[in-house]
Amino acid sequence: MNQLNLTQNLDDYDDFYELLVDTHQDLDDAQSAMLNAEVILLLSNHIGDMDVLSQAFKIARDNVAAHPPR
Repeated sequence: MNQLNLTQNLDDYDDFYELLVDTHQDLDDAQSAMLNAEVILLLSNHIGDMDVLSQAFKIARDNVAAHPPR
């Protein structure tokens, strides 16, 4: 089973965050949700490993359940 890489793997988190925010600029909530889904599908296809994707989805869901939006 392949393992999800949880160690820092981005050169610059600030650059990534800026890209993320800029990509969502001027989109309404529905478009923003659609953009997120598109990115998830593109990156999931790039990863191409169901074990790794299953780990990522489980961790993300557990994190959301532990820290619900206010």
